Amino acid sequence: MSVVLDPKALIDGERPLFNASYGKLMMWFFLVTDAFTFSAFLIAYGVARVRSVTMGVPWANAEKVFTHTPVLYDVFHISAPLVFVGLMTFILIVSSVTMVLAVEAGHRKSQKEVEKWMIWTIVGGAVFLACQAYEWYHFIEGSHHGALVNGVKVFGANLIVNEYGPTPFANFFFFVTGFHGFHVFTGVLINCIIYFNAAVGTYEKRGHYEMVEKVGLYWHFVDLVWVFVFTLFYLI
Repeated sequence: MSVVLDPKALIDGERPLFNASYGKLMMWFFLVTDAFTFSAFLIAYGVARVRSVTMGVPWANAEKVFTHTPVLYDVFHISAPLVFVGLMTFILIVSSVTMVLAVEAGHRKSQKEVEKWMIWTIVGGAVFLACQAYEWYHFIEGSHHGALVNGVKVFGANLIVNEYGPTPFANFFFFVTGFHGFHVFTGVLINCIIYFNAAVGTYEKRGHYEMVEKVGLYWHFVDLVWVFVFTLFYLI
């Protein structure tokens, strides 16, 4: 039995292949491979942490590291452990909800609603990146009292020294959260392109909003990865 496939239908998403268009299949393929990459980084982080503790070198305590919250710390000098990163996580999750609403509006071919929810998704991603920059700044700057490392007073963290604990903690923190931040930044740029295309009526002319759905898959993946990063770096 031979099956005749319409190339145009596969590209445009008019006829599904295995219940998904070619574009969706490729997006899923990319997300699976990217998931393997993040998994390798997080597993390496876990191994380094266990090895450090096994050798008698205490790992950094997230509740003593991530205590900075805008206004509370900068104005009133009040430490609020993990409050700010919790807010960051909430913002990213809300942006995932607005993306769901954008995809749903696309299914109904509601151009204005797609534009509205894409804007809110972009804002959520941009705010998350701004929050991450604030967190990195204070992590690099360090506390006012610093810490003695090999007899030398050290303030903050970088790839060579770390006030808060073993150097690998800072190395993994910069690399993994930076790699995730790059994904968020890329997602914000792509979302801006999708918003522009929706605003000028590109998807109305195509007759479907599948591009919104494909980008939505990427955005949900980025949010899901952050849940694991948040758990391993901040909660455990």
